Amino acid sequence: MASIKDVAAEAGVSVATVSRVLNDHPSVSAEARTRVLAAVETLGYRPNAVARSLRTDQTHTLGLVISDVLNPYFTELARSVEEEARALGYSVIIGNADERPDLQDHHVRNLLDRRIDGLLVSPTDGGSPLMLDAVRAGTPMVFVDRWIPGVDVPVVRADGQAAVRDLVAHLHGLGHRRLAIIAGPAATTTGRERVEAFREALAAYGLELPDAYIGQGDFQAESGRRVTEGFLDLPEPPEVVFAADNLMALGALDAVRARGLRVPDDIALAAFDDIRWFVHTDPPITAIAQPTGDLGRAAVRALVDRIEGRPGESVTLPARLVVRRSCGEDPAETPVTNRSQS
Repeated sequence: MASIKDVAAEAGVSVATVSRVLNDHPSVSAEARTRVLAAVETLGYRPNAVARSLRTDQTHTLGLVISDVLNPYFTELARSVEEEARALGYSVIIGNADERPDLQDHHVRNLLDRRIDGLLVSPTDGGSPLMLDAVRAGTPMVFVDRWIPGVDVPVVRADGQAAVRDLVAHLHGLGHRRLAIIAGPAATTTGRERVEAFREALAAYGLELPDAYIGQGDFQAESGRRVTEGFLDLPEPPEVVFAADNLMALGALDAVRARGLRVPDDIALAAFDDIRWFVHTDPPITAIAQPTGDLGRAAVRALVDRIEGRPGESVTLPARLVVRRSCGEDPAETPVTNRSQS
């Protein structure tokens, strides 16, 4: 396959002149332009995507930086982003931050160097100078699931407050009074928001959330296991553990089983972020489901609007409670069903 250097040699001009011809730059003489175009035709040269982007100032490529590719929620989110982007004529380059701010910024920097048209990010923390600089420089950007307060870009997210209230009402109706939470990182908006929603929902029933019933996790399974072990060691363990994401819930389930205990006979378990696996656990886990597919598609549409000069709007969609059997529900009244993430 011919390269731009081959074209330059064939035409007897510099690589810079070939680049100017391909970019329709007016500073090239008619004679040089004729020689370059003839060389392109003779060699069958086809500019790559980067060269085409130089002419159009667009690569038709979006960047997506997700918090953890091993988390089924973000895997499903990435899938819906890729599908919607493809439908709109864009491709997607994905970076996995692995819940690490430094790795997040590494991917953001690389994506910007690749001249992507816009960036979707689920921030791992609340203060990346690199992203703030990118926004100030005019890079089209949309936050999805999480966001950085005070940064003026659209946010596409689910509102889980009503679903958390529904969960607490459900648990209260089952007779549970000692409810604990495995929280996500306080540096993330979702980590803080879910704890506060849980606290407020408990207060509506005159229940407190003591410090001993708040365990600090990191949205990873191991932290769910560690925090649950701490809850089980308390003089008065909680009756329910609410994990603020799916991986921490699976870690909590492991911790309970490692003690020879059973869910929900010895302790109940509920989770934020429903996943397809939860219907197959024993027992199937009661969870709050986010409209993951809709969030991914809405985020892409908001970003493409900004890229193409239209005002991209923030979107908030409701989460919902999916009742199964991990909190002491009557099996006769709770048929086990999965839910769509589309």
